[in-house]
Amino acid sequence: MAEELLRSIHGEQWEAFSAGTEPRGIHPYAITVMAEIGIDISESQSKHVDSLLGKNFDLVITVCNDANEACPIFPGGIKRLHRGFPDPSAAPGTPEERLAVFRHVRDEIRQWIKTDTIFTVHQLTY
Repeated sequence: MAEELLRSIHGEQWEAFSAGTEPRGIHPYAITVMAEIGIDISESQSKHVDSLLGKNFDLVITVCNDANEACPIFPGGIKRLHRGFPDPSAAPGTPEERLAVFRHVRDEIRQWIKTDTIFTVHQLTY
């Protein structure tokens, strides 16, 4: 969700990529809650972080505590940023309760991307 939210909000300033340490596919509830705000992720692919090794990045962001700890080192003095969000796919409850968790996490990520200066400032300082 974070990749597509960043792309939709700041796509003119940032090129976004996402990958996981244990990719399991795009969760159907993620597809549902993103469609609710007009973003289609139904054709998105879940990728392993190793697929991004060797690419050059200005910034590597982790949004899950497990990923922050397991994220490989990307060479080249890259700035790293971590902002932990709960994993909505781990939420218990009824389908509606789980959808509510996905909506909450989506909205938290969206608000962070809209307001954090790391995304709105065009120059990164290292």
